[in-house]
Amino acid sequence: MPYDQPPTTATAASREALTDKIVLTKLAKGLKWQDVAKEMGMSPVFATAALMGQMTLLPEQAEVAARLFDLSPLEAKLLQAVPSRGSLGMTVPTDPLIYRFYEITQVYGTTLKEVIQDEFGDGIMSAIDFSMDVERVPDPRGDRVKVTMSGKFLPYKRF
Repeated sequence: MPYDQPPTTATAASREALTDKIVLTKLAKGLKWQDVAKEMGMSPVFATAALMGQMTLLPEQAEVAARLFDLSPLEAKLLQAVPSRGSLGMTVPTDPLIYRFYEITQVYGTTLKEVIQDEFGDGIMSAIDFSMDVERVPDPRGDRVKVTMSGKFLPYKRF
């Protein structure tokens, strides 16, 4: 395959190694995801997801990432490849922060399903036509984490 084109898919091992390099470089340079995203002209959530191996970057975004994270041209191409999404595997996550999202789904998943389907009908919320934002909300009892998710409703087709 010529190196002037991004690969159509990336091996999990090569993408995982690149993610490790990005995280280590971020740490070494003292970068913040918010600043990286701003430099790339993207939302912090999408830029971070892409650099963590879950989304693809456009060539111009990959060039900025290559500059920020000291990546080779081939590594920049890898950031443009279609990833193998879903980084958590089949086991229950043990990282406390990730586990809380798992716990939220376990506790409120059926409630969210019922409320969404009560409002929209039989269907799902897209994770493709989707956006997410994370923000800090000051609170005298301790700052709050506000996660806003917005996905297109996709009704099941009736034949």
